[in-house]
This record gives sequence, structure tokens and C-alpha cells, in this order.
Amino acid sequence: MLDNGVTNPHTLAVLSLTVVALILFSREKIPLETSSLLVLTLLAVGFELFPYQGVAGKISAIDFFRGFGHEALIAVCALMVAGHGLVRSGALEPVGRVLARLWSASPSLSFLATLLIAGILSAFINNTPIVILLLPILVSVSLQTNSNASSLLMPMGFATLIGGMSTTIGTSTNLLVVGVAADLGLRKMEMFDFLVPALIANAFGLLYLWLIAPRILPKRELVLADSSPRVFTAQLVIKEDSTAAGMKLSEAIALTHNVMNVDRVRRSETTYIMPLPDAVIYPGDRLLVHDTPAHLKEFEQQLGATLYSAGDEVDEDHPLQAHDQQLAEAIIFRGSPLQNRTLNEVRFADSYQLVVLAIHRANERIKALPQGLGNLNLRIGDVLLVQGKRSHINELKQQSIVMVLDSTTDLPHTRKAPYSLLIMLGVILLAAFGLLPIAVSAIGGVLLMLFCGCLSWRDVGRALNAQVILIIVASLALGNALLMTGGSDFLAHLFLNATQGASSTVILSSLILVMALLTNVVSNNAAAVIGTPIAISIAHSLQLPAEPFVLAVLFGANMSYATPMAYQTNLLVMSAGNYKFSDFARVGLPLIVVMWFAYSWLLPTLYQI
Repeated sequence: MLDNGVTNPHTLAVLSLTVVALILFSREKIPLETSSLLVLTLLAVGFELFPYQGVAGKISAIDFFRGFGHEALIAVCALMVAGHGLVRSGALEPVGRVLARLWSASPSLSFLATLLIAGILSAFINNTPIVILLLPILVSVSLQTNSNASSLLMPMGFATLIGGMSTTIGTSTNLLVVGVAADLGLRKMEMFDFLVPALIANAFGLLYLWLIAPRILPKRELVLADSSPRVFTAQLVIKEDSTAAGMKLSEAIALTHNVMNVDRVRRSETTYIMPLPDAVIYPGDRLLVHDTPAHLKEFEQQLGATLYSAGDEVDEDHPLQAHDQQLAEAIIFRGSPLQNRTLNEVRFADSYQLVVLAIHRANERIKALPQGLGNLNLRIGDVLLVQGKRSHINELKQQSIVMVLDSTTDLPHTRKAPYSLLIMLGVILLAAFGLLPIAVSAIGGVLLMLFCGCLSWRDVGRALNAQVILIIVASLALGNALLMTGGSDFLAHLFLNATQGASSTVILSSLILVMALLTNVVSNNAAAVIGTPIAISIAHSLQLPAEPFVLAVLFGANMSYATPMAYQTNLLVMSAGNYKFSDFARVGLPLIVVMWFAYSWLLPTLYQI
């Protein structure tokens, strides 16, 4: 079969496409969704035009689309939605409040508690909302304790990745590996089947993150952790009934006790006048000012002016004039839907019922807003000053399109939170005791959350991630093509040749290392799906149990620590912590070594190979 695989044109084509796919998946400039769809299309079209008849029968082009109905994908999507239900109902908010209070007693022990809680939660819930919940908390406590915020954020993010390795539902990678292995005839792993090796290895990893990682991380100046008041750029619009209408600029500035500094005066779309003391201010003029949120609101009241956003006047019909108003600061992080777009493009005011009053751009003072703030192209790290009702600001927090940094309110602990917690607990217990497959229990949990009002169908749409769905389907299709054409056997043969003469322990350890390196360059899901059939082929060739080799792929593919693009939360942490690429290598590579040594010892010992 291996010899046939070498000369089989279909095998060579699939192997070549695998290499191309891995290269595409590692390209940051090409959307992962696009790369996944391209791979899926090439497979389907290729096998339709050039049919393949293998030992297992003819491969149909439509077979490659079965990934959309694969049990693992259904489980991943259902768990993403159910996890969103927890966040949407504010069920995780008490955890954040408790952690914030603990820091005043003992920062070091509180940081350990944060790592432990992050890891435990990530064993059952998607880690993205957990990271978003904990990032502002860690920044806040670092300011209160005068500690280095950048030494806390990355270890916390890695703790969620480590915790996700503990159960079959901890990450989409785990679900895929378990699902593919079951498709290939292996025993279906239950939720806690590999909990023991995971907990022991996780203990080593968390100790490293607690005691060593914060000490080797360089101090980074964070936009989030700037304890001095941020200076925002805003426009004050003079209306007909404004106090400052008809005044000289010097007189208007005097109304602010000479605090206001006007950078430019915009009279029309194309006309500006110099901010000279004798310049007369007319209704319709827009004053470009730079100051703190508190001062901007004072100027608005003192001049009888209006802060403008996206060209819409703020009046009694606008959210700014409603009761229960609050100011909040929100940062554009890497991967945010607002990145490289304008507020008008995304219809921010209409979608979130919030007004963006001003913008802060680190290390840059915006000199003009010729088309208004609503048409300014937003960048990573921009901080928006938003105002609106308490409930709308809370809604913005939960959507995860920006990171809300400062606000006078916390996430709501709504009356739906107990329902979402009980439903999620039921989902986990039903799967843990083998009463229902996780895909079935998770779907049932989503339905119950909809019935109980923890979720709306709009929330379901927001929770689903097209990137995750397409990369899973494309990876399943590619893995199936490798398996059916003999490509996985061929790659297993190459791996065994490279490790010829080595013990089974060394071969297993080498497989973990290969997967760990691969997952930091390409998608972890792609690495897992491609690696699982190869691992099983290796085990069969060695006449050894396949389960430890499958777990080698599972654990190795989860070691996404060395690069920011290895996992989506790494990008989030990178943006929030102002980290450089080298920071991930500095902390992540030693962590890979720690986890690699731990599993290289644990798996052969526990499975006696």
C-alpha cells in the first residue's frame, strides 16, 4: 500500500495540496476562511474531474462536504453558542468580581488563583470569552498594585490554552481528534479519559506560568494600563442656541476657565479657519479639541455645544439624552470587526445605540477630522470614548467586538445567569456520564437557553465563527483525502524511517514535538486532523495501542504558545498587552519544552508502551 501511495497520482496530488494548505494556513495576510474554502473547493473539483477508486471504494466529490455534518463540528458549534449564552447572561461576572477582590489581599496568590480558574473554566468553556473577561481585571489590578500588567496577560492567556487540554470538550482540537479517531475505528474517548495526564502536565505548566513566565517577560507600555487620563480628539459643534455662538474664540475659551485648547475650527466640509483669539464662532462651526473625557464633557456644558459623532447630532431623541448614561473607553484589538473600518461603515450608532464622542490614538495627535469621526479609519490600539445607556454599554462588552476598558459599571449578573449555569452544567454532566454524546447534549443545551431567554437567535449567529467552521470542514476533507488515497500511511512511513531504530517512547515524544511545532505555524485544527490518521498508522506499524499516539497528536496540537497567530486568543492578548512576536517565542518556547517533557514521560508511563 505504501509503494502504491508513492506512485499514485492522487496521493501525490493530495500530499502536494496538503503542503499548499499548510502554507496558506500560515499566511497572516490571507483570511483563514478563504484558504479553507480554496482547499475544500480544489479537493471537490479535483476528485470530480479525476475520479479515484481506492481499496475502500470510489471517493465522491460530495464526500468532502460531509465535514459540515460531522459530529465534531456540530459539537464545536453548539458549545460555542452555549458558551456565548453564559457570557450573554453575565454568568461569568461573579468570577471576575471575586478575583478582583482577592488581589487586595495577596497579588501573588491571587495571580495563581486567576491562572487556576482560567484553566478550570477553559476545560469546559470556549476560552475566548474567558480571556476577554479577565484581561480588563488583570490590567486594573496591576494599576492598583503598581505591578507590570504585561507580565500577567500572556500567562493568563496560556493558562486557558493549558486548561483546554484537560477534557474532550476543552477545545475544538480535542473534539476533532477524538471524532476522527472514532471514525477510524478507535474507541470513542469519554470526557475525562485523559484527565490524569493532562492534570499532571498542567501542574508543571501552571507553575511555570506563575513563577517563571512573569519574570522573563519584558515590560511593555500598555495603552490599557496608562494610569494617566487619556487625551481624546473630539469635535464640539456650536448650535444656534449655544452660549458660545457669536463669541470670539478667546471669549469662548474663557468660559472654560482657559482650559480648552482649540486646534482647528471647521466652518464647512472644506473650510477651516485659524483658531485666532479674535476669530468669531458662528452656529455650525466645529471646534477640534484634544482633552480628557471629563474635560470634554465640561466644555460641552460650558459652551452649550454638542459633542458630535458620525455626523449625527446628539439631542433628546438620541441615546445620550436618555437616563442612566455612562461613559466608557473601548479599545480596537487585533481581529476586531472595527479594525481598518469606519464607524459609519459598520453603522455603529444604529447597531449598538451608543455614540462615539472622541478617539485616542497612542503616540499620535489627530490634527484634523475633515470627514468627521464617523469616517475615520480605525486602527488597532485606538481607544474610543463612547457614551450611552448602562445596558447598551454592557451589551457592547458582551459582543466582544471591542474591549471595554473603563466604565462605571460591571458586567450584569442578570436573572438569567442561574439558568445558563444549570443548563451548561447539565450539558457537561450528560456527556460526562455517557448518557448523551456531547454534540446532542450541547444542541439540547442551546435549545433550552433559547427557551429560557438566555440567548436569542441573533446571539446564536454572533456566536458562530465562520473561520472555525471552514477550517474544521477543510481539515476534515483534507484528512479524509489523505486517508483514502494512502497519503497518511505514506507520511507515517516517512516518519518511521526518520526515527528508525528509536524506541517507542522516543517515537511518541517526536510525534508530540512535530505536532507542537506544526500547530504554531498553521491552524491547530488542521494539524490535529491531518496528524490523527498518521498517528494511528504509526501505532499500527509498531503494533502498539493507538490511543497514546492519538493523545500525542491531541496534546501536541494544543501547544499553541510560540507565535501570536497560533491561536485566536494569542492575538487578543498580543493586542491588549502590546507584546511583540519575540515575546511569545521567549515565553512560549520554554512552555512547549515543559509540556513536551511532561507528556513524553506521562504517556509512555501511563499507557505502558
